[in-house]
This record gives sequence, C-alpha cells and structure tokens, in this order.
Amino acid sequence: MKKLSKIIVLIFSSLLIFCLSACASENSADNNSSQSAQQTASVQDTTADKSHTKILIAYFSCTGNTENAAKQIASATGGDLYAIQPAQPYTADDLRYNDDTTRATKEQHDTSARPAISGTVDNFQQYDVVFVGYPIWWDQAPRVINTFMESYDFSGKKIIPFCTSGGSNITNSVNQLKSTYSDINWLDGKRLGGGVSADEVASWIDSLNIK
Repeated sequence: MKKLSKIIVLIFSSLLIFCLSACASENSADNNSSQSAQQTASVQDTTADKSHTKILIAYFSCTGNTENAAKQIASATGGDLYAIQPAQPYTADDLRYNDDTTRATKEQHDTSARPAISGTVDNFQQYDVVFVGYPIWWDQAPRVINTFMESYDFSGKKIIPFCTSGGSNITNSVNQLKSTYSDINWLDGKRLGGGVSADEVASWIDSLNIK
C-alpha cells in the first residue's frame, strides 16, 4: 500500500513539474513576441521621422506684407518660420524709392551690395525645402536676400521663392536670383498679393508636390 502511495506521489509530482515548465515556456514566448513587436514599432517610428519633409520659411519683411504671406505658408506646410533681420534695420527714410540718395535705392543700384544680417538659422542642414520670401524693390529682390543666399549651403535642397508687391510680378527677381545662384535647385515661385487667401496659398503649396 505504501509502495502504491509513493508511485501516486511521484506521478503527481511529475505532472506538476511538466505543467509548470509548459507555462514558463508559454510566458517566455509571449514576452519575446511582445519585445519583438515593440522593436518593430520603434524601427517604423524612426523610419517615419526620417521620411518627414522638413520645411523652412525664411523671409525678409519691412512693412509686414511678406511676413503675413510667410505665416500663411507656414500654416499650410507646418514649416518653421525664420525672419531675415538686417543688422541695421531699414527706416522709413531708407525706403523712399523716388530718392536716389536713400540707402535702399543705393543698394539696389549696386549689384555687389550685401547688407549684413543679424542672427542665423539653427540646424539649417536639417531642412529639405526652403521658401525664400521678400518684397519687390525696383523689380528685384532686396540685396539682403543675396546675403542670406550666400550664408548657407543649399546643396540637395529645394528652394522656392515668393514675393509680395503692389503690382510687379516675381519673374524678373527670380531670373536674377537664378542667374546669380545657378547651382541651386529652384522651384517655381509665386507673387502673393496683400489680399491673398489661405485657400490660394494651400492650392499653390499642393501644386509644388514637396511633401
């Protein structure tokens, strides 16, 4: 009888050990599967970050019109805004277009003029697309835009000009920029009037196919 009892105890113990081992193996498999899923998700997240188009909207504005246009572009693209600030701000007297002695007039008549800029763009190399905005001065981009273009390496980036003006189009200013910086990848630019709507800006952005 005692011998039978021992056999029963041994059988029960063996079954218990087998069950515990099976549960441990199953839990281990579940944990490994969970870790693998987490690692896969992490890789996908990283890939998504690398594929995201980084956009910068750099603009020079004296009266606020170009700034307003830049903000609309930022709203439509989710890009970062950067105000190009001359080291010596322009005064109202500097901008008297009918006076040949004013600062802005002299600069625009001197193709070599490069007004100094205050500040720099942080991590400029991270951007894939750069919008460059400016008012039209004497049918051209202000010389401070030349200073900006010569301050950074635009290799591998898409550059999109935009301008604001009372009536002049963007064609002559873009042709001048393209001829001066022919090694840059310029996309089609656009003149944005003072009353440009958000829908018009969004439609233009969509046509560029930059994302």
